[in-house]
Amino acid sequence: MDTQIIIVLVIMALTIYGLVSEIVRIDITAILTLLALSLTGVLTTNEALSGFSSNAVVAMIAVMIMGEGIARTGVMSRFSKAVLKRVGNSKNGILGALSLSVGTLSAVIQNIGAAALFLPSMLDISRRTKIPASALIMPIGFAAIIGGTLTMVGSGHLILTNDLLISADLEPYGLFAVTPVGIALLVAAVLFFLFFGKWLLPQGNRDGKMEKSHQEKLVDAFSLQREIRFFNISKSSALPGKTLEESGIWKGRELNILALANGKQVQYAPWRKTELYEDQTLALYGDDDQIDQFAAEWNLTETKDTEIFKDLRDPEEFGFAEVIVPPRSELNGQSIREFALRRNFGIEPIILFSKGEKVKGDFSDTKISPGDTFIVYGPWKNIRSLKSSDPFVVATPVEADPKDASKTWVAAGSFALAIAMAMSGVSISIAFLTGAVMMILSNVISIQDAYKAVEWKVVFLLVGLIPLGVAMQNTGTAQFLAEGVMSVVDGSPTVVILLTVAVLSTVFSLVMSNVGAVVVLAPLVVGIGTIAGLDPRPLVLLAAVCAGNSFILPTHQVNALLMTPGGYKTSDYFKAGGGMTIVFLAVAVSFFYFTFF
Repeated sequence: MDTQIIIVLVIMALTIYGLVSEIVRIDITAILTLLALSLTGVLTTNEALSGFSSNAVVAMIAVMIMGEGIARTGVMSRFSKAVLKRVGNSKNGILGALSLSVGTLSAVIQNIGAAALFLPSMLDISRRTKIPASALIMPIGFAAIIGGTLTMVGSGHLILTNDLLISADLEPYGLFAVTPVGIALLVAAVLFFLFFGKWLLPQGNRDGKMEKSHQEKLVDAFSLQREIRFFNISKSSALPGKTLEESGIWKGRELNILALANGKQVQYAPWRKTELYEDQTLALYGDDDQIDQFAAEWNLTETKDTEIFKDLRDPEEFGFAEVIVPPRSELNGQSIREFALRRNFGIEPIILFSKGEKVKGDFSDTKISPGDTFIVYGPWKNIRSLKSSDPFVVATPVEADPKDASKTWVAAGSFALAIAMAMSGVSISIAFLTGAVMMILSNVISIQDAYKAVEWKVVFLLVGLIPLGVAMQNTGTAQFLAEGVMSVVDGSPTVVILLTVAVLSTVFSLVMSNVGAVVVLAPLVVGIGTIAGLDPRPLVLLAAVCAGNSFILPTHQVNALLMTPGGYKTSDYFKAGGGMTIVFLAVAVSFFYFTFF
């Protein structure tokens, strides 16, 4: 055995051990791999650093920027609302709907593009439903990878397969030749996570509990109400003609009116002098007993038809905030009435903490002192404005990023342009980078925010591992392993040969590119098929399909992209991805055995 092959095998084994055990961070493990390959002389300096100019790395950076740009328009937030409206808050329903959607999309665009497009929606749905992101993101990422097997143009290695068949004087496959097995794999993946996901995926923190959001912590800390109730002003009510202040809602009941609806128009945090009319709808906040008494006093009718107030109940649009009055604030010595907090900022003050006392209800005329703290409720955009104003210090993080719906078509057009360029033959890195730059030039996202959108841990993970695949091909290590394994199964039953091809392709795809795995295996598989008297065409197609069986380590671009948002460790991929790998092999080998042999 050649010395360089031994060195590469040792480095590969240590790399896999480092990724699984996470003795050090996985990006550090990848960089150590890069250095080891260079310092041992296996690769030249240019080869060792080739990951920095890799198509995969450049595409990854561009996809992260485009994903952030798409998220900022709110388009995927609207998509997530549509999904929840159709399937409800059922985790299985959400998982099935999103997995099938992203998998189908991956049939015609690069799987990393599909995953990046759906990532903001996955995170948004997680926040809305309180389903841990870790229970959704990995299955949907796996669906994006498998979706690449739905057509012969769904992934780079399948596109290459026909070229390899032609070079071996074999007939190429049609566009949908792989679709039946792709559908079987996608359905199997969805069913696998529906039945076994709760045991294989982390369900929140490592202690099994979901980490509370800043809003949930604030609600718990100040014992705030979680529900908003809605009432119509009926014809028999005595409220019409009175102002909010005259209704006694603050002084008499210690309640709050968060919003007031006139037909299809909604006024948030209405001013105290706002006059009430018949058929208006009030959004009331406070103690349930006090709300019931107020409703009975004024003959209000409770309603559940609150579609017009949907934004008010949307955590992406509205929330609570803790607001502190600093020593030099112009508000000191003034009252809320004098400052006109509702009129100036459109937010409702719920509680005032002043001089050690908790004040609810009507504190409009209380003189404000340095250090006083308000709990307010209102639109995040208004709270964000409050945060940038001088009178206050907002202590609560604004969880929802600002959305600019006016840029929706520009962002979507930039993304569509990138996909169209990639499908027309332009390299995926150049195509996606073009889309990212278009978003920056059109002000969908600033260049500063574009840099912040890049997850550099993921970038260096790929940069460090790409040279390992180069080393396996350049030194003949991949060829050595493939020939060794194939020589063992020569003359074995058909199903054993199929399983060997599938397993070998799977293993190679974990440590080198999918394209590289197919390039190495195709000639060997053709030879084995000829010797064994088997049709080599489906054998090559099986190897190509199983080159997408990249679930057990976060080395695939999609897995790397989703690792940080999902809060995963390598061990999570090893556990859940290991099960998915077995299911993938069983379905793929069975399908090819009964269909072609």
